Amino acid sequence: MADDLPGWRQCLLGGAVFVVCMVGTTLPTPLYGLYQDKFGFSELTVTVVYAVYAFGVIGVLLLAGNVSDAVGRRPVLLWGLGFAAASAVCYLCANGLGWLYAGRLLSGLSAGLFTGAATAYVMDLAPRGGAPRATFVATAANMGGLGCGPLLAGALAQYAPWPLYLPFAVHLALVAGSAAVLLSLPETVREPQPLRSARTRRPGLPAEVRPVFVPAAIASFVGFALFGVFTSVAPAFLAQSLNVHNHAETGLIVALAFFASTAGQLAVGRVGLGRSLPLGCIGLLAGLALLAGALRWDLLPLMVLSALVGGCGQGLAFRGALSAVAEASPPDRRAAVISTLFVVAYAGISVPVIGVGVLVNPLGLEGAGLVFIGCMAVLATIAAVYLLRRPVRARA
Repeated sequence: MADDLPGWRQCLLGGAVFVVCMVGTTLPTPLYGLYQDKFGFSELTVTVVYAVYAFGVIGVLLLAGNVSDAVGRRPVLLWGLGFAAASAVCYLCANGLGWLYAGRLLSGLSAGLFTGAATAYVMDLAPRGGAPRATFVATAANMGGLGCGPLLAGALAQYAPWPLYLPFAVHLALVAGSAAVLLSLPETVREPQPLRSARTRRPGLPAEVRPVFVPAAIASFVGFALFGVFTSVAPAFLAQSLNVHNHAETGLIVALAFFASTAGQLAVGRVGLGRSLPLGCIGLLAGLALLAGALRWDLLPLMVLSALVGGCGQGLAFRGALSAVAEASPPDRRAAVISTLFVVAYAGISVPVIGVGVLVNPLGLEGAGLVFIGCMAVLATIAAVYLLRRPVRARA
């Protein structure tokens, strides 16, 4: 066991770098109201600014999702940290809406590079036989980092000076420290190749994967859409309808969804992959119903429960979807199929959220939210019914 300690230390340090990158992607969440007051833009603009991040992630997944397999993990992750630092600088310089768009796009590019490369790197660094624990480290780093972003920004905005600047200055310092940590860790790709040797693998969907992929993709889309609403328009609803103006409280409520997702993903080991997808869909339906109640009756406890239940459902559904799709895919097409699933998932963060923003003006925030919930509930129900009738047979 003592011989494994250096490997686990490196694995945990790699996970810490992963956390720092993901923190930056949700850091602006509790600050959107302050930006609205400063620049005077609408809820629709908030959702578009938020969705630009997803477009950056999708672009990287489509064009460079497998580059770290060729050129090495560390160069790709250093580029990801560079984009994260550039994003923080954009927010520090922000004197207009264009800076916010640029910051979100750069944050999306950073997350797109980290999503695959950091997960692989954490697992590479783990000692032999430590794949299950390394998967936990990567999962906790990903969702935990997303949850820590609004927590950090909300606390600093509420209890420290310069609410629109200090969170990004702190994150910039964390990114610099992460770069130093990353440079101290070993490269795990044995024979890194020049960048020109990397070949883009387009997302693909073999015919034999489609029966599993379709319900898995629907569940992933709904789960990420729920997260998209929580991290874009939920702060406005908390302020306007529930009279929650404390930025730290807003950040905590949003963070609960991500922490609950981590718990849901960890529960897959006990629930079993075959049951995690339908149970995750049921959890998403329950979370959507609680969110509808919160919107309709302006009840904060239902909002908190929605974050917890919906987040847990998202974790169950997404880890189950990812595992089932990976198992059903031919080995030589697995990376392409998984990339396709991530593209669908991140489309869920962008398209429905922009739809909510479009409907806010004619229907109001409550009406737009209820329309969104209705559409997502239909999709989650379709996936749940399909999976209950044709359960996914997962071996591991």
